[in-house]
Amino acid sequence: MAKILVVDDEAIITMQLEERLSAMDYTVAGMAASGEDAVAKARSIRPDLVLMDIVMPGKLNGIEAAKIITGELDIPVVFVTSYADDAIIQKAKSVRPYGYIVKPFNELEIKAAIEVALFRKATEQEEQRLRKSAQEKIPLGTEAGTPAEDGIAYLDLPEIKTILLNDIFSDIVLFLYTDQVAKEPIFKFALEEGIKKGGRNLFAYFQSSLQKYFPKEIMKNELHAHRIKRNEVFALLQVLEKCTESLQKGGQTTSLQILIDFSETDEFDDILAIRKLLLSKKENGIPVSGIIALNIGKIDHTLIKALAEGIPKIIVSTGKETTLSFAQHSFPAESVSVVPQSTIDDVVKKSLEPVILSLLDKPISGFDIVHEIHSRYKVLIPQARVYTLLYDLLENGYLEIRVSGKSKLYCPTEKGKKHISQKLNDFKLVFQHILGSGNEFNQGSSDKKQ
Repeated sequence: MAKILVVDDEAIITMQLEERLSAMDYTVAGMAASGEDAVAKARSIRPDLVLMDIVMPGKLNGIEAAKIITGELDIPVVFVTSYADDAIIQKAKSVRPYGYIVKPFNELEIKAAIEVALFRKATEQEEQRLRKSAQEKIPLGTEAGTPAEDGIAYLDLPEIKTILLNDIFSDIVLFLYTDQVAKEPIFKFALEEGIKKGGRNLFAYFQSSLQKYFPKEIMKNELHAHRIKRNEVFALLQVLEKCTESLQKGGQTTSLQILIDFSETDEFDDILAIRKLLLSKKENGIPVSGIIALNIGKIDHTLIKALAEGIPKIIVSTGKETTLSFAQHSFPAESVSVVPQSTIDDVVKKSLEPVILSLLDKPISGFDIVHEIHSRYKVLIPQARVYTLLYDLLENGYLEIRVSGKSKLYCPTEKGKKHISQKLNDFKLVFQHILGSGNEFNQGSSDKKQ
């Protein structure tokens, strides 16, 4: 249970935070009303995280106190403030905060900021530990990456790679994963893209909570959700037969997008039969595409080879070292590419506006935008940067706010839809202009290979 230090000179704010944090199962380790008091209590309590106001009485304001706390104690700080003007944000950025929440706040914003900050800190500490461990293995006088006397090369940590997928519905893709992979964000995005494409969409699964995101689509039969029961995998064959038989009606042909998740693999012969059926339908000209997903934790390489036979696109994700990202339509990308995660970090952080705009095709909260960016790209974005853009769009009449429960959802107005569409198209044209059509580059690469 995380220990949190709350710093604010308004007693009512500290009381509200204490009550809400306790309800969210966090421990309020202490409270302070000034920068000096915050530093003193952080030194004595050593909390896991500090929620810090910026403008407070005394010799130290929140930014100055945060600089001491992060620099001396290496404790993450999340600012909770009423001020969001550019000058304050620039000063706050100088101390590298782990979050920035603008009052008035709600519970979801607070919880999201805390969880992201704690996750980011834990990730940094783990990377430092692994880096230190790797360095300790390098013999004295041996550079990283240089073979030691016994022939073993102690290399730097493996670079995390990100796989970019553009159009996942041009063919059948086999997605092999392990228990360590967070597959839900990948599946959610795939279902959203399938529904946008139209046609028929089938989501088959053993266990999943994704249905709650698509109640309207399921009611309208835009998405058919089928739960696979143990010892009844064969029943999916009948479902697929019905789906493919009904694709051609009235002389018009529609498509079938599938997402089938075999998280249980005991009935492997039936899984192979389903793969065979889908490939035969496709060979006979029926427009079937999408993802067959399989947990490979309990099967051996011979079964994997049997499953992969005849499937043109195969992707393996084993957890921390591999990230899958389904590219938004607004960005030019090859069908499948593999790039360093550091490149993804740079592009997303430096081109944040088109990334956020691409997510505003549906009502969405600021927290969900931050969460979606992290889920898809494994990039942590300060909430202040997201909300700064959202507020600018609000002021110009491009967005409106709707309240859903305790969340504020940002929805494009009619004027905003045109603005966002034009903006994204402008970004696309600029990217294409910078990168070119790709023909010259590809020709140069081809010449070099020859």
